[in-house]
Amino acid sequence: MNQINIFNETNFKPVPRKKIQYIANKIFVDNNFSNASINIIILNNEDLKKINKEFLNHNYYTDVISFRLEDDPLESEVYISIEKAEENARGYKVSLTNELLRLVAHGTLHIVGFDDDTKEKRDEMHKLENFYINSRNY
Repeated sequence: MNQINIFNETNFKPVPRKKIQYIANKIFVDNNFSNASINIIILNNEDLKKINKEFLNHNYYTDVISFRLEDDPLESEVYISIEKAEENARGYKVSLTNELLRLVAHGTLHIVGFDDDTKEKRDEMHKLENFYINSRNY
């Protein structure tokens, strides 16, 4: 059974926990992971920037960072900036919930092995993000 933990380290409330858990679990199941563990941590911009700098040597703000910690069983962490999610939502003219779910899907897809280092791979990930956001069985 997959374990999806959500930690909201911000003052932002409420976080759509059931929707987040559903999407992360569906991505795991669809990619043949049945004993995966993921911590989804929602932070502010500054905290995520510190993680970006310390672990990836990138000194800039970002919206989502994924870490695959162990392979067997799969253990992982996805960090999301609530401020970048709000900024993205305004820019894409979608709800904050929609953008949070997209970032959860994006981060989890990275965990299960998808990449976005080419235009073709980015397009494929975007299609998958849309698929999981729109699978309304939560």
